[in-house]
Amino acid sequence: MAEYIMLQGTSSHVGKSILATALCRIFFQEGKRVVPFKAQNMALNSFVTADGREMGRAQVAQAEAAGLLPSVEMNPVLLKPTGNSCSQVIIDGYPVGNMSAKEYHQGYSLKAFDAVTAALQRLQMAYDTIVIEGAGSPAEVNLKDHDIVNMRVAKYLGAPVLLVADIDRGGSLAALVGTLELLDEEERNLVKGLIINKFRGDISLFEPAVSFLEQKTGKPVLGVIPFIEDLGIDDEDSVSLEEKQHSLKTGELHIAVIQLPKLSNFTDFDSLAAETDVSLYYVPHPDSLGQPDVIILPGSKNTAADMAWLRETGLADAICRQLEKSVPVIGICGGYQMLGQWIHDPLHTESSVTSTPGLGLLPVETTFAEAKSLSQVQGVCQNLPFVGTTLSAPVLKGYEIHMGQTTDVESGLCHPVVVTERKGQPCHVVHSTARKDGLVWGTYMHGIFDNDGFRQDLLNSLRRRKGLPPLLQRNHVQTEKERHYDQLAQVVRNHLDMTALRRIMAGSADHD
Repeated sequence: MAEYIMLQGTSSHVGKSILATALCRIFFQEGKRVVPFKAQNMALNSFVTADGREMGRAQVAQAEAAGLLPSVEMNPVLLKPTGNSCSQVIIDGYPVGNMSAKEYHQGYSLKAFDAVTAALQRLQMAYDTIVIEGAGSPAEVNLKDHDIVNMRVAKYLGAPVLLVADIDRGGSLAALVGTLELLDEEERNLVKGLIINKFRGDISLFEPAVSFLEQKTGKPVLGVIPFIEDLGIDDEDSVSLEEKQHSLKTGELHIAVIQLPKLSNFTDFDSLAAETDVSLYYVPHPDSLGQPDVIILPGSKNTAADMAWLRETGLADAICRQLEKSVPVIGICGGYQMLGQWIHDPLHTESSVTSTPGLGLLPVETTFAEAKSLSQVQGVCQNLPFVGTTLSAPVLKGYEIHMGQTTDVESGLCHPVVVTERKGQPCHVVHSTARKDGLVWGTYMHGIFDNDGFRQDLLNSLRRRKGLPPLLQRNHVQTEKERHYDQLAQVVRNHLDMTALRRIMAGSADHD
């Protein structure tokens, strides 16, 4: 029967996702059929699977680390916040509607648990090791009765739990002791070990704290994991943007990404940020825009509300002023919609506003519909005008997640990115619009910058514009990902008691 290990945390963003990724890689390297699982995600970073369904980004990274193609069984419930304490609820990869937090937690979450158990049953049949991730904290007493992602999963499977704390935040000992104290006896018994994560400094100085924890809680500390800089692994939580800002490097090219309140799929830009000559930063207000070489408007879960925010903050005017200085502007998905003249929402799928004026930088307008476009896509880029040159790529791979359709309001525009394959089927779908002056373009294709040749040509065009020689050696996205997964696995293997962990997991298989 399958063996399990579950990672729960004392709070959000303690490193559960990264540690689960590491364990997936370690077990994959050992030849095990390992699969990641998280019952419910709340995140704006999502991904589209090969069969056109939507799931959380963290489980995509974990699947890659496990040598698997992502599938929604790894994340059967996804909540995408839309604003005003409301989220779009996605079950088994398909949206079922928007719900307030109260509606979901008090009326729907336990129904959603049926999808969780069904997914687990399918995974149990196909794999021999399941690495499970919780969410937030299992000790939120106000949410506990309706929680479907922490102890309810552990109890359902009889899965052993490792409780993770982030020492970099401070208060990790109190967080561990307090969390255990707030669990009931059955839940405490499921916790088989503690992990201290993101440790900086001399580990020998922390040994008295380890002894204290073990004596106080009666639980072994299985590892003290060091803080790992520049992981290079996809994040699902916008909290991680704070860490990205603090770890900026100095590069010759300055790329400004507008930090929208409902920014989604910021992993679109990780491949740009990883390049040695790029300094990529997120801009929450006009004063932090600086002197960019290019401005990117990212995707948004609420395009109309984020468009209104651009105007309220003055960022809309600041972007237009930069464009007047010939700084190029690129829009991805929701950002592409904002570049147009109007955003129409006649069915009020995103907000109560029927029409919202865009930035007016592209002569297009977008109309939202009820149906969401969810597909992995393949396309071609032909003669995209960009800062005095043209970009072309015979093959582009990415994915689409959007509600609207964008159409021209003027003739004679460039449409350089065309989707030629959707869900593996031939098609011909216009996916972009560009101005002929090479200063503004947008596309619905998420992941476009992960295409190595396209990214290299775009960055080298910016370099030439600045009088810099082109760089001919750049990162290969998938090779770099594999290297980072291996590095992460090695660090965790070196600092986690793998012998004790295997003994704990063997007990879960025996229990099953």
